[in-house]
Amino acid sequence: MSDALETLIAVGKDTPADREYAYNVVLTCTTDTAPDTFARAAVTGRLVQQKGLLGAYLVNDVERFARRSRELDPHFRDGAATRLLGTLYVTAPASLLKHGDSEEGLTLLEGLVEEYPDTLENHLRLAEAYIALSDPGPAAPHLCRCIARKSALRPDDQALLSMMIAGSAPLHCHDTAALP
Repeated sequence: MSDALETLIAVGKDTPADREYAYNVVLTCTTDTAPDTFARAAVTGRLVQQKGLLGAYLVNDVERFARRSRELDPHFRDGAATRLLGTLYVTAPASLLKHGDSEEGLTLLEGLVEEYPDTLENHLRLAEAYIALSDPGPAAPHLCRCIARKSALRPDDQALLSMMIAGSAPLHCHDTAALP
């Protein structure tokens, strides 16, 4: 269910009803595996994203499910739960979180880039985190790496990359092969 929803989101064809439906479906699954708890975290996170402040009460569930998925298998999908958790810690208000904050989120995302340097989404999320924390300098090499391989990103991630580039100082991306 989570993958189907992500496919719709990636191409901009999801609706609020799709997110509600996926949320209701994943909540009925009580299997305690890394994929299942990750799906609950991801779908719940997408519902929060759509609802905005009206979905703030669900942020704790996203955190809990992502943490559990990470406990069960931190390597599932190249650290997908860690990526989700790191992004959540950077972007969500600390008052809605129980176990992390923006510094912890940044540490998680930096660790993912080190562990999975070829996973382009890790670089994108780390760049997003630096920018969200008003520290765009360290984002530059990660943005350059993403620019060099932009076609490998999902369409929604390509749009995020374009938005981050438009809002940043001019980048000087010379030799992206030498980037971290």
